[in-house]
Amino acid sequence: MTDLENASKARRIAMHQIRQLMEFWNIEPEELGQAMAVPVIPRNMPPPGYVKYRHPITGETWNGDGEHPEWLRRALLKEGYRVVELKPEYQQEQQALQQQAGPAA
Repeated sequence: MTDLENASKARRIAMHQIRQLMEFWNIEPEELGQAMAVPVIPRNMPPPGYVKYRHPITGETWNGDGEHPEWLRRALLKEGYRVVELKPEYQQEQQALQQQAGPAA
């Protein structure tokens, strides 16, 4: 027997075993398709209104979805901001520190 004949025979045996198992467990062919379908994993989308970056002067925002907006490129490349400085959490921390320090003398 050739390799091709051996593979063909093994395939026929496997198909026979599959049919027997399907009959025993009352499995319909459609169920196999559903069971073998690759589940679609939802992409973690930011909630509506979520702000990932905010320009501290202009107030422009970006949620991180899609291409970088021009204002973000400008802030980083021309205005000298660091990425962390454009995160709302950082800006809130800085405001809190300024409030704790009190008015400048």
